[in-house]
Amino acid sequence: MPVTRLFRMMTLSALLALGTGAGQAATPEGLWLTGPDRSGNVAHVKAVRCGVALCGTIVKAFNSAGQPINSPNVGKRVFWDMTPVGGNIYEGRAYVPVMKRDYGAQMVLKGNRMVVKGCAGLICMDQTWTRVD
Repeated sequence: MPVTRLFRMMTLSALLALGTGAGQAATPEGLWLTGPDRSGNVAHVKAVRCGVALCGTIVKAFNSAGQPINSPNVGKRVFWDMTPVGGNIYEGRAYVPVMKRDYGAQMVLKGNRMVVKGCAGLICMDQTWTRVD
C-alpha cells in the first residue's frame, strides 16, 4: 500500500476515533463521580433529561476509602433546570447538601470531566466531577 494512502487511512481512523469519543461525552447525561466533600466523602450522581433540561440525583455515596456508606443525601436531587447556554456550558440550579441550600449553578463539560460551579453573591465554589458511565 502506498505511504500516502496508508497515511490518509490512519488519519481518517484517528479522526473517526476522536469524533466517536467526543460524541459520547458531548452531553452531561450519565453517571458522574463527584469531588470529595469536607469529610472526604464522594457520590455518584445520575444526570438525566428532565423535559428540555437536565437534572441530577445522588444515587450512591462513598467514604474517603471508597467504601459505600449510608448517607441521607442519597436520593436527593442536586441539580435541575440545567440548560445549554452555548458550547458545553449548562446553567441552572444546584443544591449543596453541606450548605443545605440551592444556588445558581453552571456545569462546563470537558470530555469525561465536568466542572460544577455555584455562586452565592460574590463567593463561588467549584468541583470537578469525573464520568463513570
